[in-house]
Amino acid sequence: MPLIRFISADGEQVQEVEAKGGDNLLDVAQAAGQPLEGTCEGQMACSTCHVIVAAEDFARLRPASEPEEDMLDLAAAATRTSRLACQVTIPGDMEVLTVRIPGTFHNLQGI
Repeated sequence: MPLIRFISADGEQVQEVEAKGGDNLLDVAQAAGQPLEGTCEGQMACSTCHVIVAAEDFARLRPASEPEEDMLDLAAAATRTSRLACQVTIPGDMEVLTVRIPGTFHNLQGI
């Protein structure tokens, strides 16, 4: 079972939870009490589920779609390894997936 490691925005808190291959990262994060809103419910109309994936794990994920990349261009504090958690399916063969929760986000719904 893959282990998901969530690191808080300040780097002070680490929470590790088990997931199943095929699980959606946003669902796992919310079930673990992580502060990811997912306001648009996976429709890629906001960036409230933006996470920063550890560089060593990033290449092991399915690449972001063009619409996801477009939304990430608008995300606060986006990096080269940013993803929308609602669009990440956890690979079953991944041992550990480490993600950092950004300190800020922009809710673009209703703009």
